[in-house]
Amino acid sequence: MELFSRILLCYDGSREGRRALRLGADLAQRLGAETHLLAVLDNAYWIRGYDAAVMEATLVEEQSAREILREGVEKLETRGVNATGHFATGSPIDQIARMADRIRADLIVVGHKRCGLLARWWAGQGHGLLLDKVSCSVLVAVDTGEGPPHE
Repeated sequence: MELFSRILLCYDGSREGRRALRLGADLAQRLGAETHLLAVLDNAYWIRGYDAAVMEATLVEEQSAREILREGVEKLETRGVNATGHFATGSPIDQIARMADRIRADLIVVGHKRCGLLARWWAGQGHGLLLDKVSCSVLVAVDTGEGPPHE
């Protein structure tokens, strides 16, 4: 068995996501790994209401998330990496863990933006929880915010 033969890249189109995509693509190419790309539409804030305005916003957000996924797959192809795209709706941490289990990933690659403790608490970010939900390695691509975004 090769080290990291099946990689799950998580992509949201953000600066941090682009860095994770680039690093994950480089790693997948070097290892010749089977590559999967996951885009997750986080529905936590709109799941409570179902009026017409919320439904319309939901459709727009879903179209945007699917476009981000398509864009990510295309970027991988231009780097010589053939990837299978996956789209999910729900908590990103839960969906990443489910997909990693489903495809039996050896490695998950995610992006991370540094922020203060108060900002992390306020936003409800629980990146550490991902580590408790998966049984494979996780590579966290940290964007320092210096220089141009990585494509």
